[in-house]
Parts: sequence; C-alpha cells; structure tokens
Amino acid sequence: MGDRSGIFAGDDPFVIVRRWLAEAEASEVNDPNAIAIATVDAEGLPDVRMVLLKEVEDKAFVFYTNYNSAKAQELDQAGKAAFVMHWKSLRRQVRVRGLISKEEGPQADAYYASRSLKSRLGAWASHQSQPLDSRTSLMAEVAKVTARFGTNPPRPPFWGGYRLTPVQIEFWADGAFRLHDRFVWRRQTPESAWEIQRLNP
Repeated sequence: MGDRSGIFAGDDPFVIVRRWLAEAEASEVNDPNAIAIATVDAEGLPDVRMVLLKEVEDKAFVFYTNYNSAKAQELDQAGKAAFVMHWKSLRRQVRVRGLISKEEGPQADAYYASRSLKSRLGAWASHQSQPLDSRTSLMAEVAKVTARFGTNPPRPPFWGGYRLTPVQIEFWADGAFRLHDRFVWRRQTPESAWEIQRLNP
C-alpha cells in the first residue's frame, strides 16, 4: 500500500473523502464541494463543467441537475463519468471515475425541498443548455412559474439527481519539490474489493 498514513490513512475511501471535505469547508473561500464533472458526447468528444457535490454516501457520490441538459444527456448515453475535486487552500485533490445512475426518488424530493424557494422556482424556469433570447425572457419565465406554483413548487419531473458509483478514487496531495503524494484505490466492479497503490507524482 506504500506507507499510507496521516491524511491518507483509513480503510474506507469515502471516509477519507468526507474528512478531506470537512477540512476544506473550514479553509476554502467558496464552494468547497465544487467538482468538475467530465462526460463524453455521442461522438466521444469530452466535455466538463463545474457542479456542486451534494452527498458523499457510503458507496457513491450524488449531485443534481436538469435531466434535459447536455450534461444529463451525455451521462445517460455513456452511463459513466469522472470528476475531480480540487482545493487550492489545502493543495489537495480527489479524482473519481465510475458508473452513473439516476436518483429521482424520495431522496431527490427531499433535496429539492431543502433548496431556497428561488432555486426551486429557477429549476422550473430554466430550460438548461437551450438557447436563451435574453435575461429578461428568463426572468419572465420565473414570474410565470412563481404565479403557477407560489411558495411550494414540487420537484420538476425533469430535474433530479445522479449517483456516481466509483471504480477508481485517487487522493493527491502537494509535496515538496513537486514530488506529490498520490494513492489510487481501484476495483473491477462496485462489488469488488478495493486495491490501493501509491503512484509516482
């Protein structure tokens, strides 16, 4: 396993991610849970964008989006994705690769209900990734859905979560002389046991 200790210690990668994220919440100025999620389109052309990681479960990672977005279409088509979390304040990052499934049940309902009213109405108003005439037309759409739903909008049927179940997680920390510390956890399937290896920087 290559002398794992200190910040890399532990037998469960999800526990390590939670620990690192908790440290980042104390030091990162904005959005410590921001991740860059990478997908590929039908032609195999990569795409990447920032989203907010909302849950680190015992076996997976969950984020939310509009199911009609380009991101969602690429996730549905490939069934696989990768993301990286990078914290400048800690000089650390976590890289994750794995399998994608939808989260559109009670868990998605509960998360949607926990968001601010403006965010909930915005989810209804935005036709994510589609062309937009102007900011004015978007705000007009917000006014329409506000009149329609008032202060208790339901979760839109086109909005919900995605769960990434990893087959690879890499923990990276800055080291002296650019000799960074890297440990990768790999498994063949989500049911397999993890194998851990130190990597060259």
